[in-house]
Amino acid sequence: MSEHSVISWNEAGEERSARWQSENRSAAPKRVQIADDRMTADSAFRLASEGTALLWRGDYQNARQLLQALARRTERKPRKAATSPLDAFNLHRQAQSQRARTLGMLLIEVAADYTIALRRAPDIRLACNEAYGASRGPFVVSLREILGLIGAHEWRKNGVEIPALQARIHPYYGVFSPVRGEYLNLIAEAPLPATSLAFDIGTGTGVIAALLAHRGVAKVIATDQDARALACARENMTRLDMRDRVDVIEADLFPPGKAALIVCNPPWLPARPNSSIEHAIYDPDSRMLRGFLNGLAAHLEPKGEGWLILSDLAEHLGLRSREALLQMIADAGLKVIKHMDTQPSHAKATDESDPLHHARSAEITSLWRLAAR
Repeated sequence: MSEHSVISWNEAGEERSARWQSENRSAAPKRVQIADDRMTADSAFRLASEGTALLWRGDYQNARQLLQALARRTERKPRKAATSPLDAFNLHRQAQSQRARTLGMLLIEVAADYTIALRRAPDIRLACNEAYGASRGPFVVSLREILGLIGAHEWRKNGVEIPALQARIHPYYGVFSPVRGEYLNLIAEAPLPATSLAFDIGTGTGVIAALLAHRGVAKVIATDQDARALACARENMTRLDMRDRVDVIEADLFPPGKAALIVCNPPWLPARPNSSIEHAIYDPDSRMLRGFLNGLAAHLEPKGEGWLILSDLAEHLGLRSREALLQMIADAGLKVIKHMDTQPSHAKATDESDPLHHARSAEITSLWRLAAR
């Protein structure tokens, strides 16, 4: 959630202020200028790049077009040549962060009833209620965040088709959408050690828990710490008529007790997230991965298995070695029974213009079947 802070600006000779809203916890801009349809994209880009926020008073659809023009200009900036995969990753993250800061400088004001007083503005009341909850009064927010809310509302309304589940999963705003189907196919194909009880650690949308129940596991306990994820997973279990077989509970990693099968799909890259949604991708110092491995043996029933779903992208980027991963497994008192591998099928894996193409094209996603030694 955003921090409580205030943004101030001068308009028509009058000092004004409002609550600042930022889901990625960006600080309220210190310099704010009123902008409208007369502002050129080049002027807007120069001001935004220099750290001046633009509070929009023109046509809403023109603001969207201006944001697209700003995005094109950020992409024209020449890229530094990387000297290694790790350097390419760091430069890519740096460019992403700079791009987000620049594009986040185009702002709009939202009223207490979640309406926008701009010509041709959409009705965002439902999207705001889903993401923010009950209104706490008027606020100023980046147009980019509002577009994210609108997109998330569509994802939540329409759902994501999961072929392995033969159903749809409906993600919430701020909860990572299960668009990478290859790891779900591995879970659908791996031999179950038992069908009595399974734990799904860090459930997110609940897709893995649902898939385990779909495969015949009698009881699944799904855990998460994020309030949005917990609400999302519970609603998905209700939609799928699985609330009697899947319990969604708040816990830091493991629930109490032991299970015959414990599954975890931790964030795949040991790096610092820059926003709430990135916590599903970036795991500083592999905290969740280490926590899962170190606690797994104590929570497994005799002859039980732990399934670790992990991409080797971190290895190709130089963020973690295969030897380091195997050492983590061994240090946790675990052994590898087998690992099942598959190649990703997402568009970035074949996009040669992607700055991380070399690593992405070599990426393998694995399901590691682990047991206590």
